[in-house]
Amino acid sequence: MNDAALRTHLTQLLAWHDAHVDFDTAVGDIPEDLRGRVPKGAPYSIWQLVEHLRLAQHDILDFCVNPDYKEMRWPDDYWPADPVPPDARAWTGALDGYRRDLAKVQKLAKDPSTDLFATIPHGSGKTYLREILLVADHAAYHVGQIVIVRRMLGAWEKS
Repeated sequence: MNDAALRTHLTQLLAWHDAHVDFDTAVGDIPEDLRGRVPKGAPYSIWQLVEHLRLAQHDILDFCVNPDYKEMRWPDDYWPADPVPPDARAWTGALDGYRRDLAKVQKLAKDPSTDLFATIPHGSGKTYLREILLVADHAAYHVGQIVIVRRMLGAWEKS
């Protein structure tokens, strides 16, 4: 009973919007001309934050499920150098890729055959639970940054 409750909570946590906006709300209706703009005083554009979220989440998922996992290079493989998305397809692809991998992480969390407390065989002591919580924590942090950048650009009308 506790195992099922934990899995349900983890699945919900990954896309939580009770204490803050979720990913879809944060990235919804961003004008195309603002996606690659870095506001004065900010280190990143919304594009860089979205693509970083996608890349990092994909890397964590790959780490969890791929026995042949290859570690990416920090920070080069985790952050796009250009603040502007190459095109509208890249923007849509990043959003879709993030959502697709998020669903896979949720499925991993929900799957009773995943021992959440087991160490990942190639993971130097890291557990599946740790990695799932890392995905949620990382997303909450950067989704908040997306909202801040949107506000700095005058593109946040949500209450």
